[in-house]
Amino acid sequence: MIKKALENLKIEQLNEIQHASLNAPADRDVILLAPTGSGKTLGFLLPLIKLLNEDTKGVQALILVPSRELALQIEQVFKTMSSGFKVNCCYGGHSTKVEKNNLSQPPPVLIGTPGRIAWHLRRESFTTERIHTLVLDEFDKALEFGFQEDMEYIIRQLPGLKKRILTSATKMEDIPTFTGVVNPIQLDFLDKDTSAAGLKLKTVVTEAADRLDALFALICKIGNKATLVFCNHRDAVERISELLWEKGLIHDVFHGGMEQIDREIALIKFRNGSNQLLITTDLASRGLDIPEIEYIIHYQLPHTREAFVHRNGRTARMHAKGTAYLLLNKDEHPDFLDQMPEIEKLPEKIILPLPTQWATLYISAGKKDKVNKIDIVGLLLQKGKLNKDELGLIEVLDHSSYAAVDRKRIVKTVDLIKSEKIKNKKVKIEIAR
Repeated sequence: MIKKALENLKIEQLNEIQHASLNAPADRDVILLAPTGSGKTLGFLLPLIKLLNEDTKGVQALILVPSRELALQIEQVFKTMSSGFKVNCCYGGHSTKVEKNNLSQPPPVLIGTPGRIAWHLRRESFTTERIHTLVLDEFDKALEFGFQEDMEYIIRQLPGLKKRILTSATKMEDIPTFTGVVNPIQLDFLDKDTSAAGLKLKTVVTEAADRLDALFALICKIGNKATLVFCNHRDAVERISELLWEKGLIHDVFHGGMEQIDREIALIKFRNGSNQLLITTDLASRGLDIPEIEYIIHYQLPHTREAFVHRNGRTARMHAKGTAYLLLNKDEHPDFLDQMPEIEKLPEKIILPLPTQWATLYISAGKKDKVNKIDIVGLLLQKGKLNKDELGLIEVLDHSSYAAVDRKRIVKTVDLIKSEKIKNKKVKIEIAR
């Protein structure tokens, strides 16, 4: 089963972290400490599928995560493994009606945020008597987000637990007793910093008053390459966004104050290449499925070394290379830097990057409407008259779908298919906002 899962994931060999996790004794609790972007998700999913029993009805494994995006990412990885076991997701902002309907036939693997899982348990949406394995993923982040009370409540409802797996990207002095973790095997890969081997650090020196202009110049120098700009607060994200729109620079924002659907669309457009620039808080530093990011910009420095490592972990992943820029004042020297990085000179003449090849098409139907990627490909190639190379990444959510379409063709495509039906149902089709 493991070999088949790796083939489906197109992974030729396990990394050191995954290999150690898979070979840990099945009857022992595990604490897995590893940097962001180091493959922790497979580090607990691969051992997990070995513990599942296809003859057992009901939820067997519960995975608690601190964010909706991380829940969806793990669900996608699990589905891609094609293990034969069903999986479902529960998280804030998602329809409780849809979730309760999914739980009427409980999946062997249930993934969710602590608040939403606790909500379901209080309403007895599913039984916990057959749950033998608990995964507390990004546990340090869950504590930081204030989920301790919900996690305590959930764990008290799991009388049959035989194994606990706790993952974290930071070391903790003590594991809270409410987790029930006893005599664990600790797999510590934090000091090895496997995610940052290909990372290059550079500095942009600027006065505080000129920081926004320096950022704009740096983004223009980078050009159309996948870039994350990190800020410490939501208001800084919005302030930068206003400036960039004034200057005509296409981008998106991502922070905890946004509606869930707006956050999902921002990530979809970033993944499919419609936008190559995402202005964000530390919410995007961990647990998000946004691969192949080439550049990180620290518009505001994080407060700790750990946060700095997590941000940088979004690039230089899985043997790739990446660059992280720090915007610093002339005499500024962060405590967490052993030596100052080389200085990056900004161009005197600024050239605005051209729009990317792709734009995003919105379709008001998804999985719950029995719509899949094949249906969308057929519609866009046959009725929309697109060539295969004019159609990019397609993502299907519960009640909506998004497709990357060649920017030069998208207006014409919408005009051709706006009156078409999918699965005999009239749907709304438009360029995503």
